[in-house]
Amino acid sequence: MVKKTDRKMERARRHLRVRRKISGTAERPRLCVYRSNTNLYVQIIDDVARTTLVSASTLDKDVKTKRANKEAAKELGAIIAKKALDKKINTVVFDRGGYIYHGVVKELAEAAREGGLKF
Repeated sequence: MVKKTDRKMERARRHLRVRRKISGTAERPRLCVYRSNTNLYVQIIDDVARTTLVSASTLDKDVKTKRANKEAAKELGAIIAKKALDKKINTVVFDRGGYIYHGVVKELAEAAREGGLKF
């Protein structure tokens, strides 16, 4: 009998594997992406101090697109880059959250790069 794979569990395993290698510091914090079926969430985190420095999501009032699609990802990437540059954060470590670097995650990363973040 063929067992059905649990996609959430597989993503969590991939994320833990990535997190063993990636950690955010004060000089180079971690840009973390979470994608649900309906929304996108992005945070810039200092793992040493265990604080969130900057955050943005499609639930924010300044975001026009209220979905988890490519247009929202582009808008969210630009917003997070602007907020980070306002707090004098130039370079980050990109944490794709166990998701494949494709589609929404790729659009968000490219928009953040165009906004001025280096990773």
